[in-house]
Amino acid sequence: MPVMNGYDSTAAIRALPRQDAKTIPIVAISANAFKDDVDKSIASGMNAHYAKPIQREVVSGILTTYCKPN
Repeated sequence: MPVMNGYDSTAAIRALPRQDAKTIPIVAISANAFKDDVDKSIASGMNAHYAKPIQREVVSGILTTYCKPN
């Protein structure tokens, strides 16, 4: 991303003075797959980190887990 990376974006969203900013699902989908990358995603406030290549079944499971209807 040209201005802000995903870690910084997540931290900024989580810091917003809105109630939904604390609970909105944020999931990294990245080519970075090392444990340090996953840990950095979680530490920034993301709910999960998924490493590419994308598999339809895995993405479907992530959406089912984090995007439940209200």
